[in-house]
Amino acid sequence: MKYSTRNNGVEPFETAAARLTVHLNHIVDNWRSLCRIARSAQVAAVVKADAYGLGLEDVASTLYRAGCNDFFVAGLNEAVRLRPIVPEARIFILSGMWEGQQAEIIGYKLIPILASAEQLSLFLGLCMDGANPPFALHVDTGMGRLGFLPEDAIRLGLDTRFRSRFQPAMIMSHLACADQKDHPMNRAQLESFQEVARAFEGVESSLAGSAGIFLGPDYHFDLVRPGIALYGGEAVSGMANPMLPGVTAEARILQVKSMKAGQTVSYGATHRFETDSRIAVVGAGYADGWHRAMSGSGVPLRNDKSNGVHGVVKGFSVPQIGRITMDVSVFDISAAPEHYIRSGDYIELFGEYVGLDDVARAAGTIGYELLTSIGQRYARRYRGG
Repeated sequence: MKYSTRNNGVEPFETAAARLTVHLNHIVDNWRSLCRIARSAQVAAVVKADAYGLGLEDVASTLYRAGCNDFFVAGLNEAVRLRPIVPEARIFILSGMWEGQQAEIIGYKLIPILASAEQLSLFLGLCMDGANPPFALHVDTGMGRLGFLPEDAIRLGLDTRFRSRFQPAMIMSHLACADQKDHPMNRAQLESFQEVARAFEGVESSLAGSAGIFLGPDYHFDLVRPGIALYGGEAVSGMANPMLPGVTAEARILQVKSMKAGQTVSYGATHRFETDSRIAVVGAGYADGWHRAMSGSGVPLRNDKSNGVHGVVKGFSVPQIGRITMDVSVFDISAAPEHYIRSGDYIELFGEYVGLDDVARAAGTIGYELLTSIGQRYARRYRGG
């Protein structure tokens, strides 16, 4: 198995307080699994937000070598950073284009996804200057965010003067409730997008992100755009997650301590030991994206009945206790034999043994937020690719 290390200027992987193993081999396997599900549709990769926090350069280059030729990013800065990594691929910009970006759009051969008459007018002005770059159109079929209204998009598609001169590379929309397979919005948006697609006969079309892929072939059209599923997150509520974990996060045990019954731990003294216990103090906190809302106690922001998160160390599931702080968290390791867990060992926060989305649920959030808030203090190891 091939390993590579990038430590981002922090301490070496083997001794870091917090570290990530990015499973590039798993990310490629997930992409190939989605290719099998999507069958005849092309499978792109959404790599915005630094490839969901896992590292744009390593993730995108690995997927590109595996055969992925379509990438989606949020903005121009991400697209410019991505271009030398995937020199021949198509790069779509979800936020479209704005005044002052014309030179980069042309020079880097980028595809803005135009979402409004304002953006379309700006783009057409660029074409009047003699350029003819590709573009895509975003249609709002029910998400209520970016996009032309379906009726406006249909008028464009049926406008022979417009179509004779300007042919979009793609039309796309985005599903609002695809993670809920039986939600009526899915069918309503599908039917709306089908009408738009008919008006743009011969133009590539795309509707499904990660969750939409699992709704079935009616939703696949010509291209699907997975994001969270590539990185191992749950795409559909209530369904067993078929994806392999894209990343494992670990924190080093800085100290093992014995605590007496009646003693407390961390800010606010919110956790009091009922029996003599042993704890592991680890080097990860909310500055590392290990959110305070995951704390085992004393967090009024979380009103559910969760008791916080668990980590895994040497095969033992250990609960996080007390309030998570900026740089440090505490786990109760009393279930393990004495002296079995030591300073310097690593506790898995999420990854191969602790589900990313299980941790997210305990924090009252989603796996997307955990990944994209990882931060820069982790030492990183890239496995495979």
